Formats: sequence, structure tokens, C-alpha cells
Amino acid sequence: MARTRLSDPAKADIAAVLRVGQTQHGAEARIRYRGLLTAAMRRVAADPLGPSTSDRSELSPGLRSLHIRHARNESREAPVAEPVHIIFFRATEPGLVEIVRVLHERMEPSRHVGEIKTDQKQ
Repeated sequence: MARTRLSDPAKADIAAVLRVGQTQHGAEARIRYRGLLTAAMRRVAADPLGPSTSDRSELSPGLRSLHIRHARNESREAPVAEPVHIIFFRATEPGLVEIVRVLHERMEPSRHVGEIKTDQKQ
């Protein structure tokens, strides 16, 4: 299994997703969604080129995505009925996968992914 690294925008995305989820659906929903996100990131690390992932190189070279609904059966928490987020990631080096963004399925990824470069220094 590859290691995963979260980009700063991905960290902010996850924090926002969980904050909004708790505000709209409660603490229990936040815990379940966090578990699903964790399971989806584990799936990406275990098989970055797996059949549930999609090539998104039209957005950025080497970019792939996974809709978190594909990890529903792998979460340790109670099921999430309708997950709505997509993880965008790339293998940056052997044994390392970078989670670039975590976006709502209704968001236009080209507006949010193209601005992120691997190993960007701030």
C-alpha cells in the first residue's frame, strides 16, 4: 500500500466538508462521512490505478479520481446513504499518492484542480 499525502487544498476541502456536514446533518453524520473519506483514501493508496478510479489527465498530467461511493462497503462506520464527493489524486513518486483535492460531485473540477501543482512550495 502506498503512503498518502494531503495537499493543503485537500486538507482545507476535508475540513470544510466535515464542518458543513456536521452543521447540516449533525455530529453522527460527520463521523460517518469522515470514516467514508478515510476508507476512500485507503482504497486509493492500496490501488491507485484500480477499476473504480478514473484517468483525469485532461485536467492535469497523471491526475486520477475516485468517487467516494466506491468505498462505502469499506468504511468502519455506519453507511453513508448518498456520498457526494470525489477525491482527485496522483502518484507523485513510487509508493506515494498525493490527494490533490476533495470536491463535491457538482463542482467543475477544471476550476479547482488545474491550479494545484505537485510539491508546490509556499
